[in-house]
Amino acid sequence: MSRALLYTIVFIEGFCSLGAEVIALRRLVPHVGSAIVVTAPTIGFFLLALALGYAAGGRVAADYRRLVRRNFLIAALLAGVGLAGVTVDLLFAHLQPALVAYLVFIGGVLCPLAWLLGQTVPILTNLMQAERTGEASGMALYWSTLGSFLGSLLLSLGVMQWLGVSAAVVACTLCLLLGALLLAGRDFKIWLFSASTAAIAIGIALQHTVTADTAYAEYIVAPVDIAGQRQARAFWVNKSLASLVDDSRPAHTTRYIRHLRQVLLDDLGFTDREILVLGAGGFTLSHEEPRNRYTYVDIDPAIRDLAEKHFLRQAVRGEFVVDDARRFVATTERRFDAVVVDVFSSQTSIPGHLVTREFWAGLRRVLKADGVLLANLILDGRLETPYARNLLATIDSVYGRCAVEVLHRARPLSNVEVVCHAGSQPGPAAIYVDEKNRADLDQARSR
Repeated sequence: MSRALLYTIVFIEGFCSLGAEVIALRRLVPHVGSAIVVTAPTIGFFLLALALGYAAGGRVAADYRRLVRRNFLIAALLAGVGLAGVTVDLLFAHLQPALVAYLVFIGGVLCPLAWLLGQTVPILTNLMQAERTGEASGMALYWSTLGSFLGSLLLSLGVMQWLGVSAAVVACTLCLLLGALLLAGRDFKIWLFSASTAAIAIGIALQHTVTADTAYAEYIVAPVDIAGQRQARAFWVNKSLASLVDDSRPAHTTRYIRHLRQVLLDDLGFTDREILVLGAGGFTLSHEEPRNRYTYVDIDPAIRDLAEKHFLRQAVRGEFVVDDARRFVATTERRFDAVVVDVFSSQTSIPGHLVTREFWAGLRRVLKADGVLLANLILDGRLETPYARNLLATIDSVYGRCAVEVLHRARPLSNVEVVCHAGSQPGPAAIYVDEKNRADLDQARSR
């Protein structure tokens, strides 16, 4: 095998192996979120399968080209079918709980793919002509790692951003098939299998009908039938209902948006105020609301055009800033009368760096002295899970006692609206008991 061909093959292996990992992490977001408890095991299992692949490849003693070609063909089929959005959706729809679907996806798709591709460098190193073994393995690992570097960047920041995740799956599949064909020569059966695999991958990708599928989220805008509403539309983000709107005047929206508007417009009487919204959703908070000025911050640059074209069907009212919520809060010099926190990567998953005490404390920096913080959370209706208790306690530890309103008490999961004031501070509390009851004295001191 020529040196150029060998380096090309190991480059493709690196490109597609890490590309598959990036795609797998993105496919999991709508179903299990992107928390560290999801990403860390996924990366760990991937690396374990890769290590086992290295060991398996090191034991191969003959028929090197054929084995690598076979591995590439199987990996291409696994990527084209197993990483497709339709396949992942079916797994999580029919295998419950979600942990079972996750393990099937990792054990049946990602790990076998990594194991197959991990064999490439050890096998092909046997065909390298070099004076030293270290030189041969070093150059092979160089081109493989270079492929991994470019695969992670080009697929996540290029293909996913502009063409979508399904296009990234097809790109990975086609690259693996190209590698197999480079090793096949004129073998007609390999060319036929490759063409069939490519057609299957493209066909399955076309079945994943979504409005948009970016590097950050999967978006679906679909009509819904709601009594009393005119041509209502739902805005789904990562399988979760984010917003509702219809063509009535005034337009109907979700209950939690109506609650936020009531607090801002009716209870606080805001007019001509600056309101920061972290997490754009469907941009419905400012929809047909001309009294105040809104600034939306969202990490996905595609969400505004998507909302304007397919959901609101008119221009978004307010300014849009593409940035991570925490980074914007830490760097902006602007100050706001109210901050609305509405950030989710899936239905119940808030990114981990946006729930900590440091984040909530950092929001004081962008709030005016008399500003108000409003947070939309998805928690259990009884507020009795450890996550609900600890998240609310974290916010109270920064702002003191905040108002908490559960909107759907009968549901297992509910919108929970939290309202805090920038001028408030946490303070010590005491429990009233019969033996030492200071309730009357405290009440008098509070007047």
